[in-house]
Amino acid sequence: MTAGSRGDVAPYTGLGHGLSRAGHEVTLVTHGCFAPLVEGSGVGFHALPVDPRAELESERGRGLHRSASSVGKAARLARMARALVGRIAGDLVAAARSADVLLLSGSLAPLGHTVAEGLSLPSLGVCLQPLSPTREFAPAVLSAGSWGGFGNRVAGHGVALGMEQVFTAVVPDVRARLGLPPARTGVVRRAREHAARPVLHGFSPRVVPRPHDWPAGHGVAGYWWPYDGDAQLPPTISEFIDAGDPPVFVGLGSATVPDAERLSARVTAALRRAGLRGVIQRGWGGLAADGDDMLTIGEVPHSALFPRMAAVVHHAGAGTTAAGLRAGVPAVPVPVQFDEGFWAARLTALGVAPAAVPLRGLTVDALAGALVRAAREPGFSARARALGTRVRAEDGVAPVLEALDRLDGGHG
Repeated sequence: MTAGSRGDVAPYTGLGHGLSRAGHEVTLVTHGCFAPLVEGSGVGFHALPVDPRAELESERGRGLHRSASSVGKAARLARMARALVGRIAGDLVAAARSADVLLLSGSLAPLGHTVAEGLSLPSLGVCLQPLSPTREFAPAVLSAGSWGGFGNRVAGHGVALGMEQVFTAVVPDVRARLGLPPARTGVVRRAREHAARPVLHGFSPRVVPRPHDWPAGHGVAGYWWPYDGDAQLPPTISEFIDAGDPPVFVGLGSATVPDAERLSARVTAALRRAGLRGVIQRGWGGLAADGDDMLTIGEVPHSALFPRMAAVVHHAGAGTTAAGLRAGVPAVPVPVQFDEGFWAARLTALGVAPAAVPLRGLTVDALAGALVRAAREPGFSARARALGTRVRAEDGVAPVLEALDRLDGGHG
């Protein structure tokens, strides 16, 4: 069960495919618009009614851009989510009634755990970001740095409580519907922590090592690569790539932007100043570029495209960050909001990106300078290739299979 943008869904298609190949019957429960992602994967699909793209493009969704800070954006997103969760609760319960085990993303964990409790089902957390409080770094959804050990941990608990608050209006109704007694949010959360429910994280320990102060049942599994079948590039893209030196990919995935035309012009100017060709992905932000040295594309499998790029410029969402690492190519992260600053800082610390160029402060000079370094300095490509080889060798599905074997009903 997961909710959010494409990056909050695609990794679970690969995890589901791996579990299916191991003999489990798997259903992905998420927004109906993402049904095509599971085609051919062997994974079933149960649609949720909310369209996340339409919500982000609404007046309320575009209001996220009016907050300059991560805390402000997170507060706006929480208010937005609180208004929407009531529309999906019934479908989550309906889907769970035919399940033996619930695998819950971080975005739905508080509600999902309530459903699991009401139906007496075991559950396993499967998160794409490090959400559990730790002294080792600040909450990923708020910051790329550290506020000191005590501050990091307090802030982590604050974020966890904030996520619980998103569901406070709907959880009482779900509890009543499932025959559970009323309970305050804090009591429920403490009971869940005491139960030590297992949580696995879908990123590489080479990218984010497991914090030493996490609970015993919280682990880092490795990446869950999105299912993409026999990924092939359309001929027009292959022909453009083959017509010259490897180009640079530019895309912001599911992020929306205040002024797509202005941003597209800056990106195009930066690429040309750096002497690089560009493959520009429209994404939800509507980027575009014209000219013989630029190609604008729609959705294509990153697993087929990224290995043929000189570098990738992206918003540093968890999924696109993973795709760039898997391809073994340097990155120029352009974080927009939420956990993207965290992943951008990781890429820089790993030496596969020269620097982050945050969207709010993006200039032609800043982006062009980062592009020249990422695409021309051999150290970045060498480190990216080496790290890509290591993360591709990891099996992120195996720890999930082992965790399922330990849960009652895991072979249901």
